[in-house]
Amino acid sequence: MIATTEPPVAIPEANSCANVAIRSVVDWETINWDYHTRIVRKLQLRIAKATQLKKFIKVKHLQWILVHSISAKLLAVRGIMQNTGSKTPGVDGITIKTPKEKLALAKSLTRKNYKAAPLRRIYIPKAGNKKKLRPISIPTLYDRTQQFLYNQALLPVAEVTADINSFGFRQQRSCADAMAQCFNALATQRAPLYILDADISGCFDNISHEWMLQNICTDKVMLAQWLKAGYIDTKGLFPTKVGSAQGGIISPTLCNMVLDGLTDMLKSKFKKHSGINLIRYADDLVVTSYSKELLKQEIQPAIEYFLKERGLELSKEKTKIVYIEEGFDFLGQNVRKYPDHGKMKLLIKPAKKNIHSFLKGINTVFHKARSLSQSELIRILNPKIRGWANHHRHVVSKYIFNRLDQMIWHQALRWAKRRHPRKGIDWVLQKYFKKVKGITHEFHSSERQENGTILEYTISKMGSIPIRRHVKILGHAHPYDKGYDEYFEKRTSEKWRNNSKRRNVENIISMFQNDKCPYCQQKLTINQRWCINLKRKASKGGEYRLDNMDIVHVNCHRSGYKAKLHKGKADCGTGHK
Repeated sequence: MIATTEPPVAIPEANSCANVAIRSVVDWETINWDYHTRIVRKLQLRIAKATQLKKFIKVKHLQWILVHSISAKLLAVRGIMQNTGSKTPGVDGITIKTPKEKLALAKSLTRKNYKAAPLRRIYIPKAGNKKKLRPISIPTLYDRTQQFLYNQALLPVAEVTADINSFGFRQQRSCADAMAQCFNALATQRAPLYILDADISGCFDNISHEWMLQNICTDKVMLAQWLKAGYIDTKGLFPTKVGSAQGGIISPTLCNMVLDGLTDMLKSKFKKHSGINLIRYADDLVVTSYSKELLKQEIQPAIEYFLKERGLELSKEKTKIVYIEEGFDFLGQNVRKYPDHGKMKLLIKPAKKNIHSFLKGINTVFHKARSLSQSELIRILNPKIRGWANHHRHVVSKYIFNRLDQMIWHQALRWAKRRHPRKGIDWVLQKYFKKVKGITHEFHSSERQENGTILEYTISKMGSIPIRRHVKILGHAHPYDKGYDEYFEKRTSEKWRNNSKRRNVENIISMFQNDKCPYCQQKLTINQRWCINLKRKASKGGEYRLDNMDIVHVNCHRSGYKAKLHKGKADCGTGHK
């Protein structure tokens, strides 16, 4: 529970001011989104700073100002409308499409006399077990927008108080960061040998309402409305006594804040024992130790007690202690040490279950595509192939990529032969495949457009994607701290340099910058050492959009040419003067 010793701060009556400001907005299409983004981000930075200083009375004061501001309300509506889930109605069946309706929704957002509507409950099959169903609760569009509004005020608090190695449902973090931390913790010869591979049973559905209402730093009245709203399914209306709805906008943030503090608990309780590392992605967690007995007799009971206070427990089916040579699956990848010339070498590979699931999905596409054209089939397959390969391109995957390419090629050949059962193999290869370097046949199609241009489609090859080790994000870095602006620009530059977004970089250099570095005014090409510089920084609401970015020489960025622009050109170290 958050304790404060500061004197109470008077909360201004923001409703009247907000209503006056929101009435001045008359046209959704002409809203200056950059201005409103800057206003909200400035308040979020102040909330984050107050949280770091543990001034929680001031945090609540700033949160109140944010959620009653016109800027936050407009951004909340836009955020919901840009989400694909905006077309999914709640129990009231209402969806919003026109700009006039969007503006009316923003003007209707108020805390006064607010009452959350019951959730619409649907059930979907679980990924690992199709026989078991996962409940998804869908709030109404109005409730989703309210949650988005208050989530903007809660996110800075969640980022500042988050565990260092918590990676799920967080900005600028991904599965690749979690796997990189696994590598850092287990790769050396002196690394821990035993791992507690744990999973929290029904995390979203069982969180204690009382604990959240006492410990989450947000508006308790609004939070209680969302937690106690109840749900409706085919059998009628049911109350919600525990849990946070899977499908709610604010639920991932609440889930993270409930589980934060686990790392600090382990460090304080077992500070005499080295080798204890905790890596968490949402409700999946991994704990390392040198001793199996320590994991079983002390660490696991300590984690269970920590969770019990929050109404949670570990899954008995999925929680186990493994030896590093046996290996374990985490986030679709297998972590295991193998003998290598008298030593042990850690290799992280795609998990067998994940490979089989991917192949099953590809086979289903081929099976259902009997009536589709070749171009349509390739357009469906390529995003699936590239997406799966990009997820696994940071680990030991090259051999698996090549094997899967062969399997997909044979599937494509069977698909083509099925369409022409009376034709020979040579005829099928000539019609559906294209020779590359005179030897390899690639699944290829061309399509003529109405304007006469010909579009060519070739199935993506996973084997052509380079394997690059992912660099883990700094533990304390978050987007609500000005000090990390350049750090995140550098990380984004590396991501864009290593994937298909190089096309966006080429467009910026050629169309927006006339093939020149805006700092030194010398020639800049895609093959030189370049980096992204945001004109308006992320901490001020700047986004990675073409009109907000400059592509500059790395040495220009390092040398601080921003302050020297008015002094003329200078040598940037690229060979040009």
